[in-house]
Amino acid sequence: MTRDEALARIRELMVDLFELDPVRIVPEARLVDDLELDSIDAIDMVAKLHELTGERADESALKAIRTVGDVVDLALGQLEARSQPGP
Repeated sequence: MTRDEALARIRELMVDLFELDPVRIVPEARLVDDLELDSIDAIDMVAKLHELTGERADESALKAIRTVGDVVDLALGQLEARSQPGP
Protein backbone atom coordinates (compact mmCIF):
# COMPACT_ATOMS: atom_id res chain seq x y z
CA MET A 1 0.00 0.00 0.00
CA THR A 2 1.38 3.41 -0.92
CA ARG A 3 1.35 6.41 1.38
CA ASP A 4 -1.36 8.05 -0.76
CA GLU A 5 -3.50 4.89 -0.59
CA ALA A 6 -3.03 4.73 3.18
CA LEU A 7 -4.00 8.39 3.53
CA ALA A 8 -7.14 7.75 1.45
CA ARG A 9 -8.10 4.80 3.68
CA ILE A 10 -7.45 6.79 6.86
CA ARG A 11 -9.45 9.71 5.44
CA GLU A 12 -12.37 7.35 4.69
CA LEU A 13 -12.17 5.87 8.16
CA MET A 14 -12.15 9.30 9.82
CA VAL A 15 -15.05 10.58 7.70
CA ASP A 16 -17.11 7.50 8.62
CA LEU A 17 -16.19 7.52 12.31
CA PHE A 18 -16.19 11.21 13.09
CA GLU A 19 -18.26 12.77 10.28
CA LEU A 20 -15.38 15.08 9.37
CA ASP A 21 -15.10 17.02 6.13
CA PRO A 22 -12.60 15.01 4.05
CA VAL A 23 -10.94 18.25 2.90
CA ARG A 24 -9.78 18.83 6.50
CA ILE A 25 -8.09 15.42 6.74
CA VAL A 26 -4.61 16.21 5.47
CA PRO A 27 -1.28 14.84 6.76
CA GLU A 28 -0.50 18.07 8.63
CA ALA A 29 -3.85 18.22 10.43
CA ARG A 30 -3.47 17.89 14.18
CA LEU A 31 -5.96 15.41 15.59
CA VAL A 32 -6.88 17.40 18.71
CA ASP A 33 -6.31 21.01 17.70
CA ASP A 34 -7.44 20.93 14.06
CA LEU A 35 -9.90 18.04 13.92
CA GLU A 36 -11.17 18.34 17.51
CA LEU A 37 -10.87 14.64 18.29
CA ASP A 38 -10.87 13.54 21.93
CA SER A 39 -9.66 10.49 23.84
CA ILE A 40 -12.83 8.49 23.10
CA ASP A 41 -12.34 9.23 19.39
CA ALA A 42 -8.75 8.03 19.70
CA ILE A 43 -9.92 4.69 21.12
CA ASP A 44 -12.38 4.28 18.24
CA MET A 45 -9.65 5.09 15.72
CA VAL A 46 -7.21 2.61 17.28
CA ALA A 47 -9.85 -0.12 17.06
CA LYS A 48 -10.44 0.65 13.38
CA LEU A 49 -6.69 0.71 12.68
CA HIS A 50 -6.44 -2.72 14.26
CA GLU A 51 -9.18 -3.93 11.89
CA LEU A 52 -7.43 -2.32 8.92
CA THR A 53 -3.95 -3.65 9.63
CA GLY A 54 -4.59 -6.79 11.65
CA GLU A 55 -1.89 -5.57 14.07
CA ARG A 56 -2.04 -3.98 17.49
CA ALA A 57 -0.04 -0.80 17.97
CA ASP A 58 2.11 -0.57 21.06
CA GLU A 59 1.25 2.06 23.62
CA SER A 60 4.35 4.19 23.02
CA ALA A 61 3.54 4.45 19.30
CA LEU A 62 -0.02 5.50 20.09
CA LYS A 63 1.12 8.17 22.54
CA ALA A 64 3.33 9.72 19.85
CA ILE A 65 0.46 10.29 17.40
CA ARG A 66 -0.35 13.95 16.93
CA THR A 67 -1.29 14.37 13.26
CA VAL A 68 -3.10 12.55 10.48
CA GLY A 69 0.34 11.90 8.97
CA ASP A 70 1.36 10.12 12.18
CA VAL A 71 -1.70 7.86 11.86
CA VAL A 72 -0.77 7.08 8.25
CA ASP A 73 2.83 6.28 9.27
CA LEU A 74 1.60 3.99 12.04
CA ALA A 75 -0.77 2.14 9.70
CA LEU A 76 1.94 1.72 7.06
CA GLY A 77 4.40 0.47 9.67
CA GLN A 78 1.89 -2.06 10.95
CA LEU A 79 1.09 -3.27 7.44
CA GLU A 80 4.80 -3.60 6.67
CA ALA A 81 5.40 -5.55 9.87
CA ARG A 82 2.54 -7.87 9.00
CA SER A 83 3.97 -8.58 5.56
CA GLN A 84 7.41 -9.52 6.92
CA PRO A 85 8.05 -13.25 7.12
CA GLY A 86 8.01 -14.69 10.62
CA PRO A 87 11.01 -16.28 12.37
